[in-house]
Amino acid sequence: MSTAILLLLASAAADDAPLKWERVKISDATYEAASVFDVDKDGHLDIMSGEYWYSGPEFTERHKVADIRMEGDYYDDFSNNPMDVNGDGYLDVVTGGWFGESFQWRENPKGGMGEWTTHTVAKTGNIERNVFHDIDGDGTEEVFATTNPVHFFKLNQEKGEFDQFTIENALGGHGFGVGDVDGDGHDDLLFATGWMKGPEDPYNVTGYQKFETWNLGMASVPILLHDVDGDGDMDVVYGQGHAYGLFWLERNGDPTLAESWTRRDIEPKRSQFHDVQLADLDNDGKLELVTGKRFRAHMGKDPGAADPLGVYVYTNNGGSFERMTLDYGEAGQASGVGIYFWIEDVDGNGWKDIVCPGKDGLYLFKNLGK
Repeated sequence: MSTAILLLLASAAADDAPLKWERVKISDATYEAASVFDVDKDGHLDIMSGEYWYSGPEFTERHKVADIRMEGDYYDDFSNNPMDVNGDGYLDVVTGGWFGESFQWRENPKGGMGEWTTHTVAKTGNIERNVFHDIDGDGTEEVFATTNPVHFFKLNQEKGEFDQFTIENALGGHGFGVGDVDGDGHDDLLFATGWMKGPEDPYNVTGYQKFETWNLGMASVPILLHDVDGDGDMDVVYGQGHAYGLFWLERNGDPTLAESWTRRDIEPKRSQFHDVQLADLDNDGKLELVTGKRFRAHMGKDPGAADPLGVYVYTNNGGSFERMTLDYGEAGQASGVGIYFWIEDVDGNGWKDIVCPGKDGLYLFKNLGK
């Protein structure tokens, strides 16, 4: 057999090989939100989670950010998204919480080791979790506080402020997402009880039109849009944040009609899929579905709360999903994904890693490739 054929066979075998992962426990801290960015501009990515940030590339040294309110076993910090709010060249953190009912950002002390100043932007009501999406195409994400009514915020970096917009007549329920449902080029809003068609001007808060097309129960935040079956239109992917099940809705026909959406199972027998994300983890140009269990999402009162924790990657084959289990086991031995996990190539090896916060600790799953 020729050398060329052997090389082709070796290449094909490598393409089919499973990804290899290394689990690293960063901290026992029980915050449920995390992100990755270069806090101090030293050229290394750092991990931010709750009251601390951890210096990369080793993540063994942590630095205090701020004191965060605690209620029961929750910290009132339901997202940690990096944004340079005040335009000083350093990334700050945008957050919000259920108990404080406030949209906030924490000001980076220009990479210094001092604590960060927390700025309250607005009282919004209980924030299940912020969702970040660029609805006007200017390259900067807007911030959607998952509340009812829906409040969303546009950053005015020159002033270091956010402009607030409120959709009073929004649909309700647990769960929220943003994306172009009907393919008209304008972003729409997704809710547990249906979707709202976005107007040409996304800041025209009275221009959103309701379609009560489904009932997703206690849906994940976010609810995702993705062409699951490859037929050219957008389907819906979501988990049950406080019950059993991970599902997708197949669209066939007019998206404004309830009969055009059919629920399909991905993982019906595992529970508390509160955060779901899409990412290309194996570098094949296709998106995998990444999720896991949120530990003690309702302090142990949800269906399946006593079941093992897990972190999962699902490969999509035209609507048929195959699970890769990264971690699975009892609390204290395995990880879940919290309320706001992060996917990033932390170590610069060309393969995206997963940072999982939660009430069981902060973990890094390093993607070692094939």
